[in-house]
Amino acid sequence: MKKSRQLSSVKTKNDERKVMGRALERVAMPAAEVLVKMPDGYTAFFASIKERIARERIKAVLAANAAMVLMYWDIGKQILGKQHTEGWGAKVIDRLSHDLKKAFPDMSGFSPRNLKYMRKFAESWPDLSIVQEVLAQIP
Repeated sequence: MKKSRQLSSVKTKNDERKVMGRALERVAMPAAEVLVKMPDGYTAFFASIKERIARERIKAVLAANAAMVLMYWDIGKQILGKQHTEGWGAKVIDRLSHDLKKAFPDMSGFSPRNLKYMRKFAESWPDLSIVQEVLAQIP
C-alpha cells in the first residue's frame, strides 16, 4: 500500500499526458482521443469497415455450414456403401462412431444417432448435385 502511494506521488515528465490505470514510474498508457476530436469522415470510415467485417463473418459462417452439410452427406453416402458391401450385421455405424470420437475428441456430432441421420440424409437425397443446388440457395 505504501509503495503505490509513493509511486503516485512521484512527479515525472509524463504527468501532463493522459494516462489510464495506475500511475507507475516510467510507465504511461496513453488514452485514446475522444470521438469528438477525430478527423472529419472517421465515423463513416469506421462504419464501412465495421460493416465489411460483419458481412465477411456471415459469409464465413455460411460457407462453413455448407461445407459441414456436404461433409455429413458424404459421410452418410460412405456409410451406405460400407453397409451395402458388409451387410447390416457388421455394426459399421457403431464402429465408425467409436473411432471418430477417438480420432477427434474435441469434436461432437459423431454419435451413432447422428451417423444414422447422415446415412438417412444421403439415402433421401442420393444425388450430390441436388444437395449442392439446395446449399447454393441458402443466402
